[in-house]
Amino acid sequence: MSSAARQWLLRLQAKTLLIFGQQRRALCCFDAMLSRAPVHAYALASRAQLLGELGDYQAAIMALQALTDAHPTDSSAWFNLGFLLDKAGRAEDAEPAFRQAVELAPKLDRAWYGLALVLIRQLRLDEAVVALEANIELQPMSPFGWYQLGRVQLERHNPSETIAIIRHLKGFEPKVANQLEREIGFLHAKAA
Repeated sequence: MSSAARQWLLRLQAKTLLIFGQQRRALCCFDAMLSRAPVHAYALASRAQLLGELGDYQAAIMALQALTDAHPTDSSAWFNLGFLLDKAGRAEDAEPAFRQAVELAPKLDRAWYGLALVLIRQLRLDEAVVALEANIELQPMSPFGWYQLGRVQLERHNPSETIAIIRHLKGFEPKVANQLEREIGFLHAKAA
């Protein structure tokens, strides 16, 4: 059997196993694919995703690092690496991965959002505003960027900006606007 045919069969077997919830066995298929082609993009990405779903973030991060090393222009791989690094509590390590993702794919809105979140966690609020504005420009009807921007503007002592964001959110996502209003009241009461 040719190498390409063997890889195709392993891929099909892994997909079938995943349909039936056999994650560990599917992982073995991805490992077998990688033993034959160590930098196979699909196998590395699938292995990383599966490891992340299983909660083995360190192994998933290692697989994504191998993927970004082998395929440095894959913006999704950089985003996923940043996402998992952040999920593992490594915001400072996640930042360069998100930055690489947005450099490779400036319209990757979720990478801008991820970058903003890690910058917020590092209390680099001015930089977070820039990332959130990029996210909002790409996804103007998604409330997540607006919500975070409202919170950041309040932290930056720009309550009028936060109020303008709440008004804007009320036009298309009133529940999120109300949540932000409640949090602002709580934050003002806490500060007093």
